[in-house]
Amino acid sequence: MSTGTPVTGTAGIAAPAGGRSREPGSLAAFWRRLCARPGAVIGLAIVVAVVGMAVLADLIAPYDPTATDWGAVRAAPSLAHPFGGDEVGRDVLSRIIYGARASLRAGLVSVGLAVALGLPIGLVAGYAGGWVDAAIMRLTDALLAIPFLILAIALAAFLGPSLTNAMLAIGLSATSIFVRLTRAQVRAVAAEEFVEAARAVGNPPWRIALVHILPNIVPAILVQATLTIAAAIIAEASLSFLGLGQQPPEPSWGAMLNVAKNFMEQAPWMAIWPGVSIFLAVLAFNLLGDGLRDALDPRQRT
Repeated sequence: MSTGTPVTGTAGIAAPAGGRSREPGSLAAFWRRLCARPGAVIGLAIVVAVVGMAVLADLIAPYDPTATDWGAVRAAPSLAHPFGGDEVGRDVLSRIIYGARASLRAGLVSVGLAVALGLPIGLVAGYAGGWVDAAIMRLTDALLAIPFLILAIALAAFLGPSLTNAMLAIGLSATSIFVRLTRAQVRAVAAEEFVEAARAVGNPPWRIALVHILPNIVPAILVQATLTIAAAIIAEASLSFLGLGQQPPEPSWGAMLNVAKNFMEQAPWMAIWPGVSIFLAVLAFNLLGDGLRDALDPRQRT
């Protein structure tokens, strides 16, 4: 399971043995392979639940997440407030439900940004080679030498405290992961016979890269993106905990933990529920990523 640092390898996906002539397997077969892994099914179920909770927050949250009730200040869990109340009487359950939106936005948007930047750069580095590859990879190595979370905190502090800037900081920090992964996958696929054949019949470099190489590296990128979402959720919670992410009074699991640390003895539920939420969301994306890696691995196909 991830500990907050994105996986920097090739996500466990073997390079394909052939190109477009190789049958990728039907969607039904992929689904069977995924469902054959209990961990992946559990992860998928939790991810679906978290996504549903975030999308339907307006319908399922019992209270306004920013509304205060002075009669529920640090109130213990009850029928009226199943997860209890916080330091100013806001319903913790409602804030957990709405806080899922911040975590998912941070995970999806920041990883989408990292893929959008890292994929084309890695594709160019891996296929062009030479001094272009050397220059890109030395810069990538320099960025990878800085711990992911430290770089995200530094960028967020520079950009200013807000969820948007936190997502941008996380996305930029994770870009080097996808540059290296894409470059490694491109170099592996470019050595295959079908790419040599495409080059021999006169296909231009751009067509070889986009038509023959790119489709064959998508599974590895997808797996790495899923695993990196888990790291991005931890990073967003960390930034919000430090006051660099979602700003009060809008709910965020990390910001809720920051407040709860001052009331651990009087109201431990204020820390338990956001902590459990972060744990389950991160665990789910890691389990799902591991399942996707196995289901998309060509060596697992029958």
